[in-house]
Amino acid sequence: QVQLVESGGGAVQPGGSLRLSCAASGSISGIDTMGWYRQAPGKQRELVAEITSGGRTNYADPVKGRCTISRDNAKVTVWLQMNLLKPEDTAVYYCYADRPEWGVVRGYWGQGTQVTVSS
Repeated sequence: QVQLVESGGGAVQPGGSLRLSCAASGSISGIDTMGWYRQAPGKQRELVAEITSGGRTNYADPVKGRCTISRDNAKVTVWLQMNLLKPEDTAVYYCYADRPEWGVVRGYWGQGTQVTVSS
């Protein structure tokens, strides 16, 4: 099993910045993609950004140019730096990690951390 623990959420004014962290623990060998999803009230969970173990990144259009994802493979930790935050960025942010297991990619989720952008 893989456990993901997020930190760094909170409340910030529009235009502000936050840095989210997610550390994996447990059976962490072989973890490939790590990333962040978010879910706003009444909306579906959506991808924010992801990064593979090889360093390839993918960003959702709404956050391109404002967010940077990075990771430390040795520590199996991923960060999301969010700048120029907007009220529409308000959501619960979930850390995600996946790993091939017996030919199937299995996904793991953190418990989520709240990000609120409001004046």
